[in-house]
Amino acid sequence: MKQWYQRRVRGTQIKREKKVIVIPIQFNNNTQKMSHDQIAQAFVSHYYNIFDTNRAQLETLYKPESMLTWEGQPFQGVAQIIEKIVSLPFQTVKHVVTTQDAQPTPSGVLIFVCGTLAIDNDYEHPLKFSQTFQLLPIPGQAGGFFVFNDMFRLNIG
Repeated sequence: MKQWYQRRVRGTQIKREKKVIVIPIQFNNNTQKMSHDQIAQAFVSHYYNIFDTNRAQLETLYKPESMLTWEGQPFQGVAQIIEKIVSLPFQTVKHVVTTQDAQPTPSGVLIFVCGTLAIDNDYEHPLKFSQTFQLLPIPGQAGGFFVFNDMFRLNIG
């Protein structure tokens, strides 16, 4: 027996059927109905493209209540998060996503990413990393999401 129900979460309507959530999301002014996997794919591509080209522009993806944990160090709010990201000790970086997993949550999407990153064009010795994001809907912006939680670790050892 199929069970349908609707729930309002910060102004965004979520429909569920057998643990599949379809949430409208907005990237580049195009609103579409996307599954949590499609949301994750779009977000991950968007996030690392910005990170690799102009890290300061990531500020649009965070809100005052956002939190970043970078190698065990916590940073709260847009200013602290962006200050940390732009102060990283390299000029250029290129992320290559190896795997990504996504799960729906009652109010958003949880994303886990593994990959490599090349720092300052050192493509012969890429570093392995993992990063987890929790995306929540942007209040008052139908289909928009922001990064509520972000955890980053280099996978060394």
